[in-house]
Amino acid sequence: MIESSFWGKLSKPFFALAPMADVTDVAFRRIIAKYGKPDILWTEFVSADGLILADAPGRARLLSDLGFTEAERPIVAQLFTACPEIMEQAAALILKLGFDGLDINMGCPDRQVEKQGSGAALIKDPRRAREIIRAARLGGGSKLPISVKTRLGYNRDELETWLPELLAEEPSAVTIHARTRKEMSKVPAHWERIARAVAIRDASGSRSLIIGNGDVSDLAEAKRRAVETQADGIMLGRAIFGRPWLFAGRDFSLRERLEILAEHTALFEKLLGETKSFAVMKKHFKSYLSGFPGAGDLRARLMETNSAAEVKRLTFSGKVC
Repeated sequence: MIESSFWGKLSKPFFALAPMADVTDVAFRRIIAKYGKPDILWTEFVSADGLILADAPGRARLLSDLGFTEAERPIVAQLFTACPEIMEQAAALILKLGFDGLDINMGCPDRQVEKQGSGAALIKDPRRAREIIRAARLGGGSKLPISVKTRLGYNRDELETWLPELLAEEPSAVTIHARTRKEMSKVPAHWERIARAVAIRDASGSRSLIIGNGDVSDLAEAKRRAVETQADGIMLGRAIFGRPWLFAGRDFSLRERLEILAEHTALFEKLLGETKSFAVMKKHFKSYLSGFPGAGDLRARLMETNSAAEVKRLTFSGKVC
């Protein structure tokens, strides 16, 4: 499966964008694909249970989160569930929607997600985790590669026992956030454990790719981490905030940044205006608007806006650029 899928065609090390709720939505991904596309894009995580069991309006909303364009390929849909039967059906849907891969979230620390027995809670239930991987593969058939995103462990580092459980199912890739669930993001990522994950994979004879994740600030650091750990790929997350050009490897001028902010806002309103609050877009303003005279004032004024038209008018009022 790895050799015949997009995973087998990637040059190593490759660089990916992490799935982040209310961040890597359909609007932001289009902006990223235009100004600095990584080697692989992930969707936000989506509830497999919702895709299969929700009423028509709820299912439509979730499907809108899974919209993508050809410019975003290869693109991987990330789902979460604690039910193998639901995952099998959801994987069949993901295949039908034309995604390049399906990633299973086994690392999210959100309490509501864990309460369902999914996300990071699966680290405590390796048997079920393996059943869900098998179910995804069954639903996706031979055409949909399956990967997993997880953590070092739950309350403690369990890499030595947890990773082999996953590798036994031969996923195409395993992304490891180099912290435990208990650590959240409160401590520096343990990058030496990514190197250990590679060693565990190699010793097992598995062909699964290992992707390291955690605290990577830019592409230069990502390349350094790849050399240090010998990971097949590196995933960047929060570094993309306010920098959709992150993977382009170059800086953008202030005017370019403001133009992209206005474009991003307009796209958010067009694609998500009826399903998501405009407040979600406002989370990006602070990241876009920093490091130049007048940034704080402009940011404060933009936080009072409620439409893309207002954002465009304030952004190009002549007071900043």
